[in-house]
Amino acid sequence: MSFKRFDQQDVVVSAESVSTPLWSGNVTALSSFYTSSTQVGGPSGDYYYNIYQTGSADESSRTQFSLTYGNKDGKGSIVYNPNVPGKSPTSTIFGQYRSLVLGDEDSDFVFGSIPSNHFYAIAIDRARYKEKLLPGTLDLVLQSGSNSVTLTDNSQVVSTVTFTDSGREYDLVSGSLGTINSGLQVDGHTVAAGSYGKLYPDIGVILLNANALQAPVADGGLDLDIKESSGIIHDDGKSTNIQKAFDLFEQGGKFRIQSEETISSNFVFVRARNNEFNYSSNPSLITGSGEIRHNVMINSPQSYVTSVGLYNDNNDLLAIAKLSRPLLKDFTKESLIRVKLDY
Repeated sequence: MSFKRFDQQDVVVSAESVSTPLWSGNVTALSSFYTSSTQVGGPSGDYYYNIYQTGSADESSRTQFSLTYGNKDGKGSIVYNPNVPGKSPTSTIFGQYRSLVLGDEDSDFVFGSIPSNHFYAIAIDRARYKEKLLPGTLDLVLQSGSNSVTLTDNSQVVSTVTFTDSGREYDLVSGSLGTINSGLQVDGHTVAAGSYGKLYPDIGVILLNANALQAPVADGGLDLDIKESSGIIHDDGKSTNIQKAFDLFEQGGKFRIQSEETISSNFVFVRARNNEFNYSSNPSLITGSGEIRHNVMINSPQSYVTSVGLYNDNNDLLAIAKLSRPLLKDFTKESLIRVKLDY
């Protein structure tokens, strides 16, 4: 076996951003949405709904995202203890996302320039978005009855990116695939409730401004009837508010966004000069006394390169690259083999 130490210029590191469809099965946009009656009817149904791509037991039946409702004052769900007002699943959700996104228990969510004490949260399943979401690819249609709104993020128009404890932050606006629909407001916001929400691409979270969804249609909202009275529950004992949000998705029938990840690659250039690697490392070529069996191979040797092994200083094999076909090597030929390692 022949060894050769790499020079510094033989190894090059490269990083490339790759975007892919987000949903299971490389589906570009979700058009159908399903819940699990077991999950919704269980204890976790008080807090969130898992949303699935299909109702069948296959690859696409894996969770695509979860949907929940958070309220600062604990409204919209039954309190844990009647003697402790304001403490309910919705207040827990609000506090969870406030800590995750803002990193401050005393801060409020501000949509545009208008604070809001409640929101809907879309948490993309970690296996779906991989490293992060790709800003500018959001196309979300929400519909209530005959009223609908299409949402995207404003990443394509902002001159300065806002950062929070969870990374980059963008506003949700009326528009599609990064293009803003000026409509009622030049900035794509509602008339009086601010932006439609927030996109946090680095943690796979989208917040929907509940005040914007409640706003009248004339102001850019959906006139959604969000229940904020404590104790308002659905027939199955669950909060109606999460179900109302699910209905918006189901009627809208379109949720499109892509994932983005950085693929790092090591390019190793293996150089075999004309006087190197010409003799086969096959032990059958050598006699027991250490001589070459075939005299013709002494002055005119030939070998075929079939693989390249990468070793550390202790001669431990770390990786091996196989050539698509054997490469002829002799004193009249030089070879340059590029090995690519992705991680």
